[in-house]
Amino acid sequence: MLWLPVILALLLAAASWKGERARAAHYRKYAGRSLRPLTEPPVTVIVPVKGPDEGLRENLAALAALDYPDFELIVAARSLQDMPPDVVPGKARLVLAGAPEGEQSEKIRNLLEAVRQARPESAVLAFADSDGRPDRGWLRALVAALEQPDAGAATGYRWHLPEGGFSSLLRSGWNAVIAGNMGPGDNRFAWGGAMAIRRETFARARIEDYWREAVSDDYRLSEAVHALGLRVVFAPGALVATADRTGFAELLGWVRRQLRITRFYAPKLWALALVSHVLYCSGMAAAVWLAARGSWLAAAAFFLQIGIGMGKAVWRLQLARLVMPGYESWFRRWGWVHVLLTPLATWLWLYASAAAGFSNRIQWRGYCYRLRRLGKPGRAPEL
Repeated sequence: MLWLPVILALLLAAASWKGERARAAHYRKYAGRSLRPLTEPPVTVIVPVKGPDEGLRENLAALAALDYPDFELIVAARSLQDMPPDVVPGKARLVLAGAPEGEQSEKIRNLLEAVRQARPESAVLAFADSDGRPDRGWLRALVAALEQPDAGAATGYRWHLPEGGFSSLLRSGWNAVIAGNMGPGDNRFAWGGAMAIRRETFARARIEDYWREAVSDDYRLSEAVHALGLRVVFAPGALVATADRTGFAELLGWVRRQLRITRFYAPKLWALALVSHVLYCSGMAAAVWLAARGSWLAAAAFFLQIGIGMGKAVWRLQLARLVMPGYESWFRRWGWVHVLLTPLATWLWLYASAAAGFSNRIQWRGYCYRLRRLGKPGRAPEL
């Protein structure tokens, strides 16, 4: 019976390569810095701020310097106490949102107030996170993605680029798995740190209603877009660099929070992550056990599974390098560590997925939130 998880893990690892050719073609098509949308409608870019993120001033400056002809930048915070001094660029507008309503997260409160105060002429709303540093073409990539057929929302994703540190590099490898699953067609969710939606779609999808009493902005927006029968389109050129570092305890808390939010707002996606990593890790463990008892075939199966996983890591790195040429030195210096940490990242995924099932509370930006599953607007929440 120990051979069953070994075989299933190998089959799952092999199946994970399905669609990679189409993903690579999507990256190549939408990676160019010269990529421009057919039209360039006025945009409002909104970034919520809560305290002093590492590199906050530089991150906001990068948003203010985007290569786009007509956009306004709104920095949103609960109060002036959340704004470090001298970090808001001169061309940005500061919006103070006040305290959240009910069980709504502070981030969503900030976003909603910024949306309400966005200039009337903006036809597109774009959202960024304060801990990310986008490329100058970031906004053009998101707007171009909105021009694809049936596009309801456009999304990029983050790529952690820490300068060393075991825990920080492990987080980068763990997080890259998510980035590596985004590609052509409809994507399961938009990521709130690089997300755009037409203002008309924002109203038609009733995003404000979906955000009421919610903690997660991106999962709820994605749910609303999909409810209209529209797609979440991935824009490879909107990958965002995140350079902050983390310690091991903070890393464990961070991955638990990511999967706990997923469990409540995208339960099928959480279940998929849990089941697949139970299979991956049980296959590894069974192969090691059989190899220790003298099976050379099991040892070969173990190294084959590890090799497939590392091969996927190399592939993800190559795609990221394609759209992040400004960070080539990081990929040359740290990419090999990224690959070697892949097996450990797989076990970290198992830990995060399993741990997410034991609580409905998260600590986020100094607040404790109770998570609950929210139905469509107008329905009573399901506890």
